[in-house]
Amino acid sequence: MDEGARPGRTAVRGEAPAGRGERIADWADGRLGVYALAKANLRKVFPDHWSFMLGEVCLYSFLVLILTGVYLTLFFEPSAAEVVYHGSYTPLNGVVMTRAFESTLEISFDVRGGLLIRQIHHWAALVFVAGMLVHMMRVFFTGAYRKPREINWVFGWTLLMLGIITGLTGYSLPDDLLSGTGIRFAQGAILSVPVVGTYLSFFLFGGEFPGHDIISRLFPIHVLLLPGIMLGLVVAHLILVFHHKHTQYPGPGRDEKSVVGMPFMPVYMAKAGGFFFLVFGVLVILGGIGQINPVWAFGPYRPDLVTTGAQPDWYLGFSEGLIRVMPGWEINAFGHTLALGVFIPFSLFPLILAAIGVYPFVEAWITGDKREHHILDRPRNAPVRTGLGVAWLTLYAVCLIGGGNDIVATHLHLSINAITWFARIGFFVAPVLAFILTKRICLGLQRRDREKVLHGRETGTIKRLPHGEYIEVHEPLAQDQRFTLTQHEQPAPYEIGRRVDANGVRRRVTVSQRLRARLSRALFGPDSRVPKPTPQEYREITRGDGHGHR
Repeated sequence: MDEGARPGRTAVRGEAPAGRGERIADWADGRLGVYALAKANLRKVFPDHWSFMLGEVCLYSFLVLILTGVYLTLFFEPSAAEVVYHGSYTPLNGVVMTRAFESTLEISFDVRGGLLIRQIHHWAALVFVAGMLVHMMRVFFTGAYRKPREINWVFGWTLLMLGIITGLTGYSLPDDLLSGTGIRFAQGAILSVPVVGTYLSFFLFGGEFPGHDIISRLFPIHVLLLPGIMLGLVVAHLILVFHHKHTQYPGPGRDEKSVVGMPFMPVYMAKAGGFFFLVFGVLVILGGIGQINPVWAFGPYRPDLVTTGAQPDWYLGFSEGLIRVMPGWEINAFGHTLALGVFIPFSLFPLILAAIGVYPFVEAWITGDKREHHILDRPRNAPVRTGLGVAWLTLYAVCLIGGGNDIVATHLHLSINAITWFARIGFFVAPVLAFILTKRICLGLQRRDREKVLHGRETGTIKRLPHGEYIEVHEPLAQDQRFTLTQHEQPAPYEIGRRVDANGVRRRVTVSQRLRARLSRALFGPDSRVPKPTPQEYREITRGDGHGHR
């Protein structure tokens, strides 16, 4: 028998018998084909860039969330039954509270390591959502969502939405005064839905707010349903990352058909393993020294009380800011009241986020580009897209300020009305200004790149020519640097073409074609890019008398 044959290999005379690990590997290969799978994927090349670690931060914080969540589940009791507290935290002795809040206090003060695990869990949730947002912004600004990665963008977007919802459900489980205020806020937004809002609220809370069912209903959603869906999406996301060639930044030797980097095994796995423990260690440090959500300081939830400066976690501040800065508009018609001051911002929150989810498909329709893209864009080379991303982040920041208008007012000694009006005006003005400023900065950076390619890098050396003129000596860029600065494409915008053909027949132009042409001009028109230097321009400049070049 061929000694190199793996499956079902038997020991031959004079050859040492296979070890236990090798026999297990042979057994698995005969049933799962692990050798072919390992050969195809373990040597897969991954490029090396710090921004690719953002996705790893999301993955590792999600793993920490699962591990700490399992531990907390063993001790938390999701019950709204009322009890009288007699425990380790003396200031609350004799206070009536739900069993959910009491078990949270027991985890914090009586379970060994319980408070540390609680705080690691909460910090990991914040880092997870923040990591997903920053990771998606990196993907957006570099155009990594283009074909064939549109589905992966949708997976990531869905993970972000589910992460926000999971954070809301977990934040509400302890039933303290702060989380109960957040649930009341959500219930008010649900009531604003025309016609069916009251029925939705009754269905969710099992009757009048707060009811006795909301905690027991949120618990399986938080610990089972949403994490299960998210785990499946994470696995699908990673499978697609492996299936597609990894994106990479422009540079020498990098094109749409080749990837420059290190193999998955052993280099990337060693780095990923070390990075996991680094992320885990940072979360443990945060959980150990950074107090977060001290429920004992808030006390149990009571519908007739509210905490001063009640704020949700930062990723929900966007939605609260929309509602806080919205004027209190109401319409009374046919005996019904439409609370537009709540319903409009409550609807805007998912609509704005949905626009982010469908953007890759909208851009693909505008460009009509059906090619695969594995080389990333430098944000400066896509000014309109970069401007849109910065405008969205600016809108988020304005709404976040509006959601914390009371905190900002008390800490900066400002008028809360002034802050509210600042957020109202900034909602419409700030994103537009951010878009214009970002676009101009990107165009300026494109002009600088063009000058560097044509004239070289400034050296700071001043030279006097024979006729008395002073010039600064420029050092020509290396070939790899010129390649990096000129590798990007500048596609021509979509044009409708002539409306009348050679025979004088007027061609029909649909509304979608006109819209596509206008959007294409906005994205790729002459006002949205600086033409990159051509080889002819470079040769004409460099073949001269060398003025200004060393």
